[in-house]
Amino acid sequence: MTTTTQAQDEFLRQADPYRRELTAHCYRMLGSIHDAEDLVQETYLRAWRSYHTFEGRSSLRSWLYRIATNVCLTALEGRGRRPLPSGLGTASADPEAPLAERTEVPWLEPAPDAMTGASHADPAAIVTSRESVRLALIAALQHLPPRQRAVLILRDVLKWRAAEVAELLDVSTAAVNSMLQRARAQLATVAPAEDEVAEPTTRHQRDLLRRYVEAFERYDVKAIVSLFTADAVWEMPPFPTWYQGPDDIGRLISAQCPAQRPGDLRLLPVEANGQPAFAMYLRQDGVYHAFAINVVTLTSAGVKHGTMFFDRSLFPLFGMPDTLPVAA
Repeated sequence: MTTTTQAQDEFLRQADPYRRELTAHCYRMLGSIHDAEDLVQETYLRAWRSYHTFEGRSSLRSWLYRIATNVCLTALEGRGRRPLPSGLGTASADPEAPLAERTEVPWLEPAPDAMTGASHADPAAIVTSRESVRLALIAALQHLPPRQRAVLILRDVLKWRAAEVAELLDVSTAAVNSMLQRARAQLATVAPAEDEVAEPTTRHQRDLLRRYVEAFERYDVKAIVSLFTADAVWEMPPFPTWYQGPDDIGRLISAQCPAQRPGDLRLLPVEANGQPAFAMYLRQDGVYHAFAINVVTLTSAGVKHGTMFFDRSLFPLFGMPDTLPVAA
């Protein structure tokens, strides 16, 4: 084995355990799981190329985060933010008006928990807190300028000291504290209170999710509507409109959903952004075809937010097939 190969093996052995949390970090910065994957690859490539200069004055983890943050900031130069429809500043739309896609908009994407280390499956193995990748938080972070975004993530999520962040960004500690103050103030105006969100761990929440699936698979609009809170929001990128309130959500489903009868939809559970989600399939020509990834926000009162991501390229990331057979 050559010295170069040995060094590469040693680097990968030490660096690979951080891959999922670095993916979560890049996802928070970019709002795109596809971009996050690419930027983590770029991070590891840069780190390998300069590994011979790593002197161990900081931990390998901190060094990788420094590289990843700079890679993300470079990638964000000249880019606009990735929004959800409800973050565009428009009013709730007429649910019966024609829909028009905006595919040119770089929409926010959901992230599979398995890729970010936020999976419910093995709490002992969680490397990313579920709260730090909630869809509402990721959407709120997109309202911040890139450097403010980096400061807030490094200080409040990763708990770096202000001096460490200042060194990374090549600014003063006072500048970091100022950016953090502005970022927190902005985030407070757009991010929901954490205590509003309920984990699907109680019998009541699990029962609510079961009824949610059954209502959609029966195409029972009345039952679907009954599960939403009074101020619930529903949105569907790449469509730029959003809808508020159970009545409007019900009218939207009745008027716009291509499902027409019980059994046209099938929902399979997945995990996204540390919250419940479903891979939704639509029956066409005797086969269930990938339709949307549906991410759900629960509160103690019911479903507060539903986001349908009509992007079939997300299905492989969630380990879901493009089609499912229809049972005989």
